[in-house]
Amino acid sequence: MEKNFDRENFKEKLEGSGQFPMLYMFKFIVPKGKETEIEALFPKNEVKLKPSSGGKYISATIQAMMDTSDQIVDLYEKAAKVEGVISL
Repeated sequence: MEKNFDRENFKEKLEGSGQFPMLYMFKFIVPKGKETEIEALFPKNEVKLKPSSGGKYISATIQAMMDTSDQIVDLYEKAAKVEGVISL
């Protein structure tokens, strides 16, 4: 996530948005060729990939059952380590 990412604030917003466990939708945009790194973060979930119109980027959408807000934040932090990723 961004350098100025406030983990606690994000967790608070997640916890206020519903009850856990919850089905959560992750969305990322990655440079073409990096999509496997995002897929590796979600080995038990279907990762829907869609190329951009120019073909340089891939959008990845994943719906995953999350038990806690910490799980969601941890996955965003791991995804942030993928070069060129944009988390939506």
